[in-house]
Amino acid sequence: MADDSKNNSNGASGAIGSYAAVGDSFTEGVGDPGRDGAYIGWADRLAVLLSDQRDEGDFRYANLAVRGRLLDQIIEEQVPRAKELAPELVTFCAGGNDILRPGSDPDAVAERYDAAVADLRESVGTVLLCTGFDTRDIPVLKHLRGKIATYTAHVRAIADRHDCPVLDLWSLKSVQDRRAWSDDRLHLSADGHTRVALRAGQVLGLPVPADPDQPWPPEAERSAAEARRDNIHWAREHLVPWIGRRLRGESSGDHVEPKRPDLLPL
Repeated sequence: MADDSKNNSNGASGAIGSYAAVGDSFTEGVGDPGRDGAYIGWADRLAVLLSDQRDEGDFRYANLAVRGRLLDQIIEEQVPRAKELAPELVTFCAGGNDILRPGSDPDAVAERYDAAVADLRESVGTVLLCTGFDTRDIPVLKHLRGKIATYTAHVRAIADRHDCPVLDLWSLKSVQDRRAWSDDRLHLSADGHTRVALRAGQVLGLPVPADPDQPWPPEAERSAAEARRDNIHWAREHLVPWIGRRLRGESSGDHVEPKRPDLLPL
């Protein structure tokens, strides 16, 4: 069991001293590989921003997220662990994989999400919630924009109901640029994860080193032939395997464990 006296102490600076990230591939950091092969991602980058506000060794961080997890799996596997750790901050980003599934009902997903947030709020001082992205210019995902928008509206209402800050990804215009996304077009790139971390830092009132919505540098225009080649390569390497896993009932997160299951010094 976590040492609550330490977890709940903000220290002399009043800054957050412990943080646990809960979620799926987005929070695990897929698309943002580190030198050792493990993923970094926005949550790890946010943890660095938070640790910079504390004395050295006086900040602890856990990342419980696992790629491919559905909301009910996150509630069953990660929420109890987050409550046990009892950090000062939890980021709770979940439900995206449910919304991507054919026939899913964003209203029903939101009801279960709401109950999980209420549960977390009983043990955690601050629970930061994440909206969906605006996918209007993202291949495949643009066709789900209406469902994602509905779910995003629910998340905002749930945040209001439980007094939670919101990481509003829908309004983060910089991640609508293709350079914010990895080659699979389903996960953020390293630059995309960095911009999300900066926005999360702003939401939490942290000083951040750059504007997450700053314009991207100019980019040479691609010809129609280049765009077609890119699309064919993407469909062969990423879209077809993704569809295949769905049809077989498999997940990219099968047999994957959380990369940082304990609150450890950063």
